[in-house]
Amino acid sequence: MNKLLFNHLPRPTVPILTRTSDKAWVVSSTEFNIRRIFCVGRNYREHALEMGANPDREVPFFFMKPADAAVVCSNATTSVPYPPMTSSLHHEGELIVAIGKDGLRISVEDAMDHVYGYALGCDLTRRDLQSEAKKSGRPWDAAKGFDASCPMSPIIPKGELGALKEESELLLKVNGTIRQQSPIGNMIYSIPEIIHHVSQLFCLRSGDLILTGTPAGVSDLNVGDQVSISCGDLMPCEFVVGEAEKNEG
Repeated sequence: MNKLLFNHLPRPTVPILTRTSDKAWVVSSTEFNIRRIFCVGRNYREHALEMGANPDREVPFFFMKPADAAVVCSNATTSVPYPPMTSSLHHEGELIVAIGKDGLRISVEDAMDHVYGYALGCDLTRRDLQSEAKKSGRPWDAAKGFDASCPMSPIIPKGELGALKEESELLLKVNGTIRQQSPIGNMIYSIPEIIHHVSQLFCLRSGDLILTGTPAGVSDLNVGDQVSISCGDLMPCEFVVGEAEKNEG
């Protein structure tokens, strides 16, 4: 058997939560290993408007983040470093769908069979780099897929959580002040529809994550800001924006 050249490379995983007999959430002995991170763009009407886009229902578009962009945020002291090469770091609070069953060209009717569970996360964005890329017709990779650009909470299996309620509010606060707030039922494309459309482009695999879009209210973050994202009974995603990382190597 061939050996790996780089045995030290991380294998990104996210804790899975399970309920005890007294209904408390505890960390399971099994972790969810991340394969890919897909993100759907402009999936809330008001956010599409604030970004200068057409909010009418159009075919959804997707971009990706590296699997190791995920940072597990299990408490408010988790530090996420301010990234280099930007002066405009924006928050985008999102519901995350964790895929637990492979599928290609999945129908809307069968889509929920492929869902393992849910989490909450933040699509951190170098907004100045994204604006420049849009003007030049270039990819968004540097604006969206940088290190630690996907803070997220532990995953709760859908069987332990039950059905998500459309009236459940996705809420993002910075230093205790609400900046983003919307019922998840306001998504332009529902979770089954998102899964259907992603699976037309890629064969979804167990371990994939899908960020389902952000409501209006995206704005700048600064070093020291405390971020909290909540929605229904899901574990909150909480973190503090830390200092930029020092050079390595």
